[in-house]
Parts: sequence; structure tokens; C-alpha cells
Amino acid sequence: MKPLCSKNQVIAVLDGGPTQKPKKKKTGRVKCLTTSLALIGLSIMVSGQQNPTDSLEGKKIVLDEVLVQAVRVTKEFPITFSNLDKEEITPRNLGQDIPILMNYLPAVVTTSDAGAGVGYTGIRVRGSDATRVNVTINGIPYNDAESQGTFWVNMPDFASSTQSLQLQRGVGTSTNGAAAFGASLNLLTDAFSEDAYGRISSSIGSFNTLRNNVKFSTGLMDGNFELSGRLSRITSNGYIDRASSELDSYFLQGTYKDDNTLIKALLFGGHEVTYQSWFGIDAETLRTNRTFNPAGMYTDENGITQFYDREEDNYKQDHFQLHWNETLSPGWNANVAIHYTRGRGYFEQFREDDDFETYGFEPITVNGETVNTTDLIRRRWLDNDFYGTVLSLNHTKENLNLILGGGYNVYKGDHFGEVIWARFAGNSNIRDRYYDDNSTKTDINVYAKANYKLDDKWSVFGDLQYRGVGYEANGEDTGLVDDTFNFFNPKAGITFDLNRNNNFYLSYARANREPNRNDYENGNPKPEKLNDFELGWRFVSPSFQLNANAYYMRYKDQLVLTGELNDVGSPLRANVGDSYRLGIELDANISLGDRWKVRPNIALSNNRNIDFFFQRDGTLQNLGNTNIAYSPDIVAGNILSFVPNENLQLSVLTKFVGKQYMGNIDSETSELDSYSQTDFNVQYVIETNSFVKSIVLSGLVNNLFDADIVSNGYFFTFDDDFTNPGTITTIEGAGFYPQAGINFLLGATVNF
Repeated sequence: MKPLCSKNQVIAVLDGGPTQKPKKKKTGRVKCLTTSLALIGLSIMVSGQQNPTDSLEGKKIVLDEVLVQAVRVTKEFPITFSNLDKEEITPRNLGQDIPILMNYLPAVVTTSDAGAGVGYTGIRVRGSDATRVNVTINGIPYNDAESQGTFWVNMPDFASSTQSLQLQRGVGTSTNGAAAFGASLNLLTDAFSEDAYGRISSSIGSFNTLRNNVKFSTGLMDGNFELSGRLSRITSNGYIDRASSELDSYFLQGTYKDDNTLIKALLFGGHEVTYQSWFGIDAETLRTNRTFNPAGMYTDENGITQFYDREEDNYKQDHFQLHWNETLSPGWNANVAIHYTRGRGYFEQFREDDDFETYGFEPITVNGETVNTTDLIRRRWLDNDFYGTVLSLNHTKENLNLILGGGYNVYKGDHFGEVIWARFAGNSNIRDRYYDDNSTKTDINVYAKANYKLDDKWSVFGDLQYRGVGYEANGEDTGLVDDTFNFFNPKAGITFDLNRNNNFYLSYARANREPNRNDYENGNPKPEKLNDFELGWRFVSPSFQLNANAYYMRYKDQLVLTGELNDVGSPLRANVGDSYRLGIELDANISLGDRWKVRPNIALSNNRNIDFFFQRDGTLQNLGNTNIAYSPDIVAGNILSFVPNENLQLSVLTKFVGKQYMGNIDSETSELDSYSQTDFNVQYVIETNSFVKSIVLSGLVNNLFDADIVSNGYFFTFDDDFTNPGTITTIEGAGFYPQAGINFLLGATVNF
């Protein structure tokens, strides 16, 4: 795509569509105006009223976007995507995790273990869980290399340092890290600011939730250097009993720029201490005591039920990124990045009457009796390093957008367990490790992708990627693993611009994906394959914008969630032969005059395992086509916004998620009922003409109508051959994660 502005120019934000005259932002000069900006991407599809206070962070420089140029797309590409920028995030950013803030994007379902959006949270897109959503931060892979999951709890309040994000549904374009089997999510951290600013934010809310952060920027010094940063602390008791969170985080960024160079060094991370709430509760407890948490429960010597007070995660994660973008000549620029992530921490757990054999203890004799079980407290450690480099070379001229890129990343993880207290410890020694495993994963990928305009209406897109993965592990749960995978992932598509308002696209993408660590617990898993077909239409006008797309995702050996959890709460998966997802997604942005906006979306889908076999009551049965676990047939949302003046914004946000199954056998026991949630959000800006530039007051009421919501759970089966000897009976069970009823968050931000 031909550049719209030079690097030191500012992009004006359009309030309307492509034919509406651009307006200047309240502060700062508009240096580059172009009506074609409205057609570049879908940010106008999801962006709310521009927040006047954001101008205090200085004029946003388009140059920062080169950091994600290799992994993001615009409407010129035949890719299904949605953008979410800081202006949309800010009014609701009161301490909840990024997945919760993304809840109202199309085909997105979110959940929270603690029930209120703080602590462990999860996201699914088109029915695919977080292990199948590729996440990058400034183009750097964020998914955990082994589990392939994303743990936002390790980076609390990261939304406060996010400039924008793009969610590509389906396979999307080639990116770094694990393949996208449901979606890819890339985040761009804060742009550098020309002007100095300071900010103090606090919010309080239900369940003793408290968020405080401070944020600053020096502005550009001598026209070239900027230093900015953030410190945050979030605490919450959680909706679920004892599901508390103590979350600390930081973000520090240094920037150098000149006419041809952008260098950014980032250091960010967090420390989370969360009381566990991943056990869930059964159906009867859900009816009688929704907030009950069985984690840490034991019976003391007097027969009284107690709860261990430190049944918790304690984990630290630090990230370093160095980005260098250089304009080599007109139309050519290169981006090179190196990164390093250090993670370490443990899960502490009380175990009642556990077997000596598990910990390598020898039986002992106490008062003449043999003792081979004991109460104990253990810590299960993860100590890991992740490092590597990613690079891209970008060429843009009038009809061609060409990107050559790739990366090389290495993960090294140590998994070990310690018993820190035992009532009877046998012959153990202090700091003994009852298991000590390690793993190594290497990931190399190279890709070439190009979008070429044949004429004023037609464009063609091609994307070729090679990805090689090596994985070694020696865990007791995984067995001895030494696997190598070589994947070739081609993609192609066409785009047709009927006129300045209508854009159509058709694309095909192939993706291959390796198993994650937990998959090896179920035996010898196969890599999975996906063929993704996307057909879309985009309509853009000053008062109405619409995205409509249909997709067909055909899987071979898909690793689907079985509904079961392992002994540390991680979901287990298993290969199924053939399966598919077929769906239609619609989202719109409708302006009703100057003050009202409506942004509805709906995703309708059919998600099926083909000829699914299951062993029930000792007999292997063909259940025919069954529903894929955690894949509702309908997900809908809407945001209704009212802006009576430039300082006040009120929004009503509604989400509906249809019935879904937590397993793949369509059992009634595994059903999650449909639910609807409505939130209310308000923001009011008080402007001053003093040292304090403005005060922003925000409020968020979640689950306004106090609905009983269960957004997640698990399902398990086991064969019982003890109750009726000689007869095998399949027993089913389920656990549920209830979400909070009506609750609130109130915040105030002081801008200097």
C-alpha cells in the first residue's frame, strides 16, 4: 500500500466515512489529511467516540505501526479482521484483563476463573480456545511455547500500555509463533509521544477490587528521544470464595527516532499471586452455593473442614524487546527485533493423605504402624527462558505490497516439584525434588507475502510460509518426547473493489499445528491440519459500515478439547479424525445522527465432529456428527453509545452466547446454558486550564440485570466396573465456573 504520510506526520482521525470531511483533533495540528484513511482498515467499525483526553499523550505517530506491519492487514487484504484501539478500550479499562475488554468483538467468548474479570481469564474465538489463538506483542510471540496458552494474568493492566490490537479470525496471514487455528491477535504497545505528560489512575469496585497506576512520558527530547513508563497494582478478592488476586506490573519504553530510523527498547512484566479457583463446582453446588471454592479444602485432626490459606499461584514474568526499524530507501524498510522472556514461579498446594510413592518417600513405622501416606504441602515449579529474533523486509510501491520475514525462537523450561512441609516425610531431605524435568522447543519460520493491485478494482494476495518445530521433553506426564515437525502453509486470495464503498474478498489458507505439552498426556498425538476458506463483503459510508463474511474451516486430526482437566487445571485435548466449522459473521457500525452509535454483531456457526467414535459402557460407538466442544452456534453482541457532548459518553453493551457443550458426545451433562449479559459504561471528562489538564471519571456496571451466568466448565467420563462386577458403566460428571452477578467498577484519572 502506498504510504499516506511521511514518518513524522500525524494521521488525522475521521469521525465519519470516506466522504466526510476530516476533523482536527482537539489538541495538536492535523498535518496529513486524506479521505482514503477511512478505507484503510476496520478501526472505524469498532472505534467509539474519540476520547478528548487521549490527546494529552501527544500526537500519535504513524511510524510506530511499522512494528506490526508484517503481521497486520488492512481492507486491501482478503482477511477477516477487527481492530480495537485505545479510544475504544479506555472508557472500560478499569482493571479487567484484555480478554474481558475484547468481549464485544465478533465471535468472541470470554470467561474468568474468579468470576469478575480479574485474575485468570480466558478467550475463545469461533469456538477455539486460547491455545489456538496466536498472540503477538509488537510482532513478538507471546503464547507459552509449551502449553501454547496465553496467560494475561502474568501481565496485569497491560491494556493501559496498549495502543491498539487487531484480531484476525480464521488462519489470517503468516505470523510468528504457533499457528492460528481459530484466530490471531496482535497487540501494538504505546506509541511514542511528542509531548510530555503524566497520568495517575485509580479505580475501585465490587469484591474489594482496587487498581492504581501511574504513567508518564518525557515527550520527545531534542526531537529524537522519549522515555515513557507505567507502574500498576491491582488487588481483588474475586467473586468466587478466596479467589483473590495480587497483581503488580510495570512497563518501561525508550524510543529514538530520526528521519529514517525508529529504535524502541521495551522492558515490561508482572508478578501475580492468585488464589486458585480452577476446580469449579458441580451442578448441585451451583444451585445452592454459587461462590463455593473447593481449592485448598482439607479436614484437620479434629474432623473440621479447613481451607489452606496459600493454595495459590506465585509467578513472575519479565519481557525485554528491542526493535530497530530502518527506512532503507523510498518504498523499502526493514524491521529487526530481538527478545527475551524470563518466567519463574510455582503453584503451592495442600495435599491430604497423599501417597509416599508419589514423592519417592520410603514407608516408615510410627507407633508400631506402617505409614505410607501423609498430609503435605508441595510446590510445582516452572522456570523458563524464551528468546529469539524476528525480522521483516517490507517493500511498498504503487501496486505492490511485499513482505519477507521470519523468526527463530528458543524455549527452555524446567519443571520440578518440591515438598515444603509434610506431616510424615520418610527419608526425604530438605529441598528434595520429587520430579525434575526439562524441555526444549525451537521454532523457525520464514515467509513471503505479497498483495498486488492488478487494476483499480482487483487485487491478488499470496502468502507462503515454512515453519519448522523441534520439541524435546522428559516429563513423567509427557513421557520421553523428541519430535520434529515441518510445516508448509500456503495462503492465497483475491479482493475486488466494486467502488469506493464496497469491497469483496475470497481467500484460502492452510495451517498446520504441532501438539502442545498437555496433548502428550493422552498418548502420541498427531499434528493437526486446517484448510480455511473465507468469503467477505465490506461496505463503508459516512453513517453506516458493515462487515459480512462466511467461512468454512475443515480440520484433519483436530485436537479438540475433551472437557477434562489435568491435575493442575489445564484442559486436555485429543485428536479427532475429521471436523469442520461453518459460519457467517456480521458486524456493523451505524451512526444515528451526531450523538448515537449502534455497533451490533452476530456470529452464526455449525461446528461438527464427523463420524465421532466414543467408547460408552465398554462398547465403541459411532455417534455420528457431534458438536465440537465449547462451540456455541450463536454469539451476538451490541454496543449502543450516546454522546450528548464531547465530554460525556454513555454506552450499553450487550452479549449473548448460545448453548454449548463442554464435551464432544452431545451429553446433557456437558451442556452450558445460553446466557445474556448487559453492561453499562459511562465516562465524563472535566477539563481544566491549570497544571492539571483534565480529570476523567469512569464507571462500569457489569451484568446490569444480575443474570446467572456460567461461561465455562469442564466435562469428564470414566468407566465404572466396580459397582456391578463384570459390567462396564460409563459415568459422566461436570464442573462449572459461575460468573459474578451485578458488580461495578468506578475510576478516576488525573492528567497532567
